[in-house]
Amino acid sequence: MHKLVKLLAAMLAFSLLAAACGEDTDVDTAADEAAMAEEGTDDAMEDDAMEEDVPATVVDIATSSDDFSTLVAAVTEAGLVETLQGDGPFTVFAPTNAAFEQALADLGLTAEELLASEDLAGILTYHVVPGTIMAADAIAADGTEIETVNGDTLAVSVVDGSVMVDGATVTTADLVAGNGVVHVIDAVVLPG
Repeated sequence: MHKLVKLLAAMLAFSLLAAACGEDTDVDTAADEAAMAEEGTDDAMEDDAMEEDVPATVVDIATSSDDFSTLVAAVTEAGLVETLQGDGPFTVFAPTNAAFEQALADLGLTAEELLASEDLAGILTYHVVPGTIMAADAIAADGTEIETVNGDTLAVSVVDGSVMVDGATVTTADLVAGNGVVHVIDAVVLPG
């Protein structure tokens, strides 16, 4: 698109110059139109390539990184994979493996006990918000609460320039998927 703007600007400048000099500017019209059509094709191919780089779902983002293996196991055990592969859009606050390890230590649980917990789906859906909330939206929501998929609310704040949700810090923001966005957080947040 940027190339097209440059081409159009150059053509406009040339036509103004030609008009000022009294020359006929229709000589290369067919060549100019062909160049613009080719430029448009290149832009469309670049846009398609960029769309191909975007993971299809928020689940694809999680499964593409070993740092989310505990989260993926939990989402699978809770039967939420198909839901999170749906149309969405979803905003997922995704705890890392280290965040899960710390939560398990704090709660005195093993990973197996967490995965067997009847509260697992509720905990996981507390990390999911319907709609797309980008980092800029979260910053604008400082001091508010947002409703999660499980019906509870997450407190959003900005502390020293970092977005926080219920005390967890967003360490990586705006991982965009075709059906939403993932924000990596450094802690597991619990409803209630």
